Amino acid sequence: MAVIPLKIFDAVPVRFNLWIMLFTSCWVVYMLRVNMSLNIIAMVPQAPQNSTFRSQCESKHDDVVRNESLRHVDIADVREAPRQVLGGASFDWSADQQALILGSYFWCYPVTSLVGGMASERWGPRYVVLFTSIAGAILTALSPVAATWSYIALVVIRFFLGFAGGFVYPALHVLVARWAPPAEKGKFVSAMMGGTLGTVITWSLTGPLIEKCGWESAFYVPAALTIIWCVFWWYLVADTPSEHPRISEAENKYIQDALGDKVKKSSGLPPFKSIMTSFPFLAMIILHYGNLWGLYFIMTAGPKFMSSVLGFELSAAGVVSALPYLARLFLATIFGVIGDFILARKLMSTTVIRKFFCLFSHIIPGVLLVLLVYAGCSTALSVTLITMSMGFNGAATLTNLQNHQDLAPNYAGTLYGIANCIGSTAGFFTPMITAYFTKSGNSFDNWRPVFFVGASVYVVSAIFFIFFGTSNTQSWNFIETEKGSTDDKNINGDLKEVNGAKKNTDTRDEKETSLNVIT
Repeated sequence: MAVIPLKIFDAVPVRFNLWIMLFTSCWVVYMLRVNMSLNIIAMVPQAPQNSTFRSQCESKHDDVVRNESLRHVDIADVREAPRQVLGGASFDWSADQQALILGSYFWCYPVTSLVGGMASERWGPRYVVLFTSIAGAILTALSPVAATWSYIALVVIRFFLGFAGGFVYPALHVLVARWAPPAEKGKFVSAMMGGTLGTVITWSLTGPLIEKCGWESAFYVPAALTIIWCVFWWYLVADTPSEHPRISEAENKYIQDALGDKVKKSSGLPPFKSIMTSFPFLAMIILHYGNLWGLYFIMTAGPKFMSSVLGFELSAAGVVSALPYLARLFLATIFGVIGDFILARKLMSTTVIRKFFCLFSHIIPGVLLVLLVYAGCSTALSVTLITMSMGFNGAATLTNLQNHQDLAPNYAGTLYGIANCIGSTAGFFTPMITAYFTKSGNSFDNWRPVFFVGASVYVVSAIFFIFFGTSNTQSWNFIETEKGSTDDKNINGDLKEVNGAKKNTDTRDEKETSLNVIT
């Protein structure tokens, strides 16, 4: 019975359905990842604190008019009031235990991100995403029971949830490589920003859900939504266009002709030696690292700066806290469309597009980070700058988030997994650098080096890629056995050509047939 309403999706192009499923898959994986950030507030009553901390702006500029539209509040006001959540629990977990619960998701995430691409290239991204999403839903549903046992049980649940979540993004990049025609790749990659909207909506709806249905519902509802989503994924997604049971012949031919012979299913291991010694791949890793460094920096150091120095609690601003994420989602879609438009009309080469848009994805965000520390005690200007910085970074859909697809579409998942594994280390380093420079205080002078470092990584990584990056498909993208068989066919064809025109014609027909089968 559940299949009947799904048939309405067959009336639209399969590629559109795939875009929707890519977007919502990122939404789902982020929903299961970030819901604990607010759930734990309801699960652990927050004790009142009597500290009288005041920010630099509050203490030195008492005449500053309070901006109620941005809810610019003194930190002391927030900390002195006890946090009582209707529908919450009463787990007695210390701050260290809570940090352990939140951080356990990321312990294995980089490792499975590394192998997720290889698993998808070998066994197919459809089933990799399906099984890991089902596992994530089950683990999320078990979280309330684990919490009643012990916080250690919840740590274990979160560990395996991160283990499963690490497979998803590399698998999605494999799917993009096999489905997205070059002229549409920007739009497909922009679907990877679905996690941004998933974060915003999850944070917005978790509070009301807990108040009305209790803290357990904040686990059960995401788990149930994930299972429902898995039904749509199973019905609408296939590993390749040729394997989709309901794709039209015209659409299948269009995709196959657009991809050519660059993308083929592989049953062997990626050519790791060639990958790790490839200088264009190194340039892509550095660009990707700079992107993740900037994102982690804004997510961690940005809010702390606004709290500690400006006296503005970004997380208490409701819609304002979502603006940077929504700006990145919106502009990522716009940049993706612009890139496809330029490429379709051949206004720029693919390599020029990748390098030119580094200006928007890396350099401008870096400059805006420097300006943020000079914004003074203006919350409105600070929010504008941080929103613009993350918004312009949406152009990453045309730079580091696509370049691995250019270099080796056959191994796009593997390349992304390696780059993401290395880039994830930025999440460890940015808080350490912030703590080092601000250990003696939270003045503007203390924070300026923090922002200079963040901006420098952004800009330097872009400059390196502009000089050494490329979009040319690398020779190691093509599977060796297939290259060898093609060479053998060419040799045999040359020998037969000597024997006469008829044999030569038959040989060409056999070649074309074999190439069509491979494609």
